[in-house]
Amino acid sequence: MLNSKGFDLWAGGYDRSVQISEEENTYPFAGYKNVLNTVYGAIRSAAAMRVLDVGIGTGVLAKRLYEDGYSITGVDFSTEMLHIAGEKMPGARLVCHDFSTGLPPQLTAERFDAVVCTYAIHHLTDAQKPVFIRHLLAMLAPGGLLLIGDVAFHDRAALERCRTQCGQEWDDEEFYPVAQELQCVFPELHFEQISFCAGVFALRREE
Repeated sequence: MLNSKGFDLWAGGYDRSVQISEEENTYPFAGYKNVLNTVYGAIRSAAAMRVLDVGIGTGVLAKRLYEDGYSITGVDFSTEMLHIAGEKMPGARLVCHDFSTGLPPQLTAERFDAVVCTYAIHHLTDAQKPVFIRHLLAMLAPGGLLLIGDVAFHDRAALERCRTQCGQEWDDEEFYPVAQELQCVFPELHFEQISFCAGVFALRREE
């Protein structure tokens, strides 16, 4: 699994790597645009204005919301990716922080209308994911919406089928979320399968 320095080195070519995989409908980014479109549409429908993007990367999704007038706060552990995101969104607040250690202390007292995390939660182990999701939910204002898009599967059997199909291309150092397992912890968690290897989770904080 790449660390922050690895992502710094990848930053300049990241968007192109994603585009190639998405266009060829191959793991791991098959359905990437549809994942982002689904998350974007959900935020637009929710009329949320304050958005926290955890694992913002180069700001592909956040840039669309920023241009629509949303207030964007982004967190990522790659300084180079944040630099690229900052060029796209000069008015956004960007924080360099490794979310595997928790959320940035300077943000924990704030509340957001929507929290998004796309193609990032797979860096956490299956045991870490519920803890992380609880932290994200705590960042939401009452009625706020949490959206997670990633390489993801409805059940463990679907994940294993994809692993077999991908062969050596499969990344054994990443931990992809499985809806049935997370729903045991968060029964209200909704999951939509977007492509053979990607999906979107949605969970609303109670009023």
